[in-house]
Amino acid sequence: MPERSTITIHVNGHTVVVPAGSVVSAALLAVGEPCRMSVSGEPRTAFCGMGICFECRAVIDGVAHQRTCQMLCHEGMSVETQR
Repeated sequence: MPERSTITIHVNGHTVVVPAGSVVSAALLAVGEPCRMSVSGEPRTAFCGMGICFECRAVIDGVAHQRTCQMLCHEGMSVETQR
Protein backbone atom coordinates (compact mmCIF):
# COMPACT_ATOMS: atom_id res chain seq x y z
CA MET A 1 0.00 0.00 0.00
CA PRO A 2 1.48 3.41 -0.94
CA GLU A 3 2.10 6.00 1.77
CA ARG A 4 -0.31 8.91 1.93
CA SER A 5 1.04 12.34 1.07
CA THR A 6 -1.57 14.18 3.17
CA ILE A 7 -3.70 13.45 6.21
CA THR A 8 -6.80 15.07 7.67
CA ILE A 9 -6.90 16.42 11.22
CA HIS A 10 -9.43 18.54 13.12
CA VAL A 11 -8.28 21.85 14.61
CA ASN A 12 -10.73 23.68 16.87
CA GLY A 13 -13.60 21.99 15.06
CA HIS A 14 -12.33 22.71 11.53
CA THR A 15 -11.14 20.03 9.13
CA VAL A 16 -7.55 20.65 8.02
CA VAL A 17 -5.45 18.74 5.46
CA VAL A 18 -1.74 18.66 6.28
CA PRO A 19 1.29 16.96 4.72
CA ALA A 20 1.94 13.51 6.17
CA GLY A 21 4.78 13.71 8.69
CA SER A 22 3.84 17.20 9.94
CA VAL A 23 4.21 18.02 13.61
CA VAL A 24 1.11 19.44 15.27
CA SER A 25 2.68 22.85 15.99
CA ALA A 26 3.42 23.31 12.28
CA ALA A 27 -0.18 22.46 11.41
CA LEU A 28 -1.47 24.98 13.95
CA LEU A 29 0.86 27.68 12.63
CA ALA A 30 -0.19 26.93 9.03
CA VAL A 31 -3.86 27.56 9.82
CA GLY A 32 -3.24 30.51 12.14
CA GLU A 33 -4.51 28.88 15.34
CA PRO A 34 -2.76 29.32 18.71
CA CYS A 35 -1.65 26.30 20.71
CA ARG A 36 -2.92 27.76 23.95
CA MET A 37 -4.13 30.92 25.61
CA SER A 38 -2.09 32.48 28.44
CA VAL A 39 -3.70 33.17 31.82
CA SER A 40 -4.16 36.77 30.67
CA GLY A 41 -5.91 35.59 27.47
CA GLU A 42 -3.10 36.14 24.96
CA PRO A 43 -2.58 33.54 22.20
CA ARG A 44 0.61 31.50 22.52
CA THR A 45 2.33 29.20 20.05
CA ALA A 46 5.51 27.16 19.64
CA PHE A 47 8.60 29.07 20.70
CA CYS A 48 11.59 26.75 21.04
CA GLY A 49 10.36 23.93 18.77
CA MET A 50 12.16 21.26 20.80
CA GLY A 51 9.88 20.63 23.78
CA ILE A 52 11.68 22.68 26.42
CA CYS A 53 9.62 25.87 26.76
CA PHE A 54 6.12 24.26 26.94
CA GLU A 55 4.59 27.22 25.08
CA CYS A 56 3.17 24.85 22.46
CA ARG A 57 0.86 22.89 24.79
CA ALA A 58 -2.58 22.01 23.42
CA VAL A 59 -5.34 19.47 23.91
CA ILE A 60 -4.73 16.54 21.55
CA ASP A 61 -7.30 13.77 21.25
CA GLY A 62 -8.80 14.94 24.55
CA VAL A 63 -5.52 14.95 26.51
CA ALA A 64 -4.43 18.36 27.84
CA HIS A 65 -0.88 19.73 28.06
CA GLN A 66 0.50 17.86 25.03
CA ARG A 67 3.63 19.43 23.53
CA THR A 68 2.62 19.99 19.91
CA CYS A 69 6.17 20.50 18.67
CA GLN A 70 7.00 16.92 19.69
CA MET A 71 3.98 15.13 18.26
CA LEU A 72 3.33 14.01 14.69
CA CYS A 73 -0.12 14.49 13.22
CA HIS A 74 -2.11 11.33 12.60
CA GLU A 75 -5.24 10.73 10.54
CA GLY A 76 -8.36 11.99 12.33
CA MET A 77 -6.43 13.69 15.16
CA SER A 78 -8.36 16.24 17.17
CA VAL A 79 -6.43 19.35 18.27
CA GLU A 80 -7.96 22.07 20.46
CA THR A 81 -6.41 25.31 21.63
CA GLN A 82 -5.80 24.92 25.35
CA ARG A 83 -7.66 27.51 27.41
